[in-house]
Amino acid sequence: MLRFVLVLLIWTWTSSALVRIPLRRMPTIRTQLRTQGQLSEFLKDHRPDMFNRRYAQCYPPGTPSLRLGRSSEKIYNFMDAQFYGDISLGTPEQNFSVVFDTGSSDLWVPSSYCVSQACALHRRFKAFESSTFHHDGRMFGIHYGSGHLLGVMARDTLKVGALTALNQEFGESVYEPGAAFVMAKFDGVLGLGYPSLAEILGNPVFDNMLAQKTVEEPVFSFYLSRKGGDRDPQGELLLGGTDETLYTGSINWLPVTAKGYWQIKMDSVAVQGMSSFCPQGCQAIVDTGTSLIAGPTNDVLSLQQLIGASPTNIGEFLIDCARLSSLPHVTFVLGGKEYTLTAEHYVRKEMFGDRELCFSGFQAVDIVTSDGPLWILGDVFLTEFYSIFDRGQDRVGFALAKHPAAE
Repeated sequence: MLRFVLVLLIWTWTSSALVRIPLRRMPTIRTQLRTQGQLSEFLKDHRPDMFNRRYAQCYPPGTPSLRLGRSSEKIYNFMDAQFYGDISLGTPEQNFSVVFDTGSSDLWVPSSYCVSQACALHRRFKAFESSTFHHDGRMFGIHYGSGHLLGVMARDTLKVGALTALNQEFGESVYEPGAAFVMAKFDGVLGLGYPSLAEILGNPVFDNMLAQKTVEEPVFSFYLSRKGGDRDPQGELLLGGTDETLYTGSINWLPVTAKGYWQIKMDSVAVQGMSSFCPQGCQAIVDTGTSLIAGPTNDVLSLQQLIGASPTNIGEFLIDCARLSSLPHVTFVLGGKEYTLTAEHYVRKEMFGDRELCFSGFQAVDIVTSDGPLWILGDVFLTEFYSIFDRGQDRVGFALAKHPAAE
């Protein structure tokens, strides 16, 4: 009987310490726009320079996030975001779907006072219905790669799975111009980066959970499946630890080199073991909010040529679907360990009418920092490798993800 009680206590402790957040894979904004024949026009209208000129007069003078150069600092690419999960805010609970994004640090959802078309198509936070709501009064602006939002600050009770964070600071978006957020399948974003990355003053969600001791360990981890549909799980965020059943082999740990993004040192990138990029080492960030793998323009354009990808007139790169088995492997070396992607891993397949199109999973993005240009390891990489984010020891871990044989 005593053994049974001990087992029950251990099971109760572990089940409360680790909280699983199911993630759903949804069509990206880019895919939706392409299907509707609107992608080219959208990309033209949402270039940061044109977008700023068109909408700058709609914001209060001196809005920090509209300053020249700010758009290049925020690299969250919601056009290609695929994995969303659920949270709730307020008392009683109001539910929202969000991107759990390691490439940003803010939490925001649409407000019931929002005047933009995008908000009308998404769930909106009703402050007046929550008994635990606290008005803040500060304004904020966040400039993402292809969109900009403005809002007001608030505090309320947040629930993520079985975890509760009291007095969580978040943004209520009141203005989301342009068409970007209209197409989004998610309501808002929950950032999991370091506090220094936040536009909104105050503790990011995971920091608040750590301060309130709602997670047993200062660790969270991601598993992303290769396929959508009815597979279970399509993806999973685990708060408070890791799940050994979702990966195989040992974990390779890399220290965080700059505490903003989850930034690490990458030893090199090679195509078929021959052509090496950043041979002296370079910096990379691990970003669940970006679907693709991104790098400096010159390197990525050379890489596209080596994998046989041809440019389109809107900046994407197409690959002949019949040639996938003959395409070279691309290997990332991290902490002395090789992480190899085959063409089946780095090519994105989409149906356009009755045709299957194959797109390169690499894109050119120039992000210059004091440590040099950054590479971005997005979901194309993270689908193949289980990722662990350790705030206690400021490190990122990778292990080979387990995928069903059918995938």
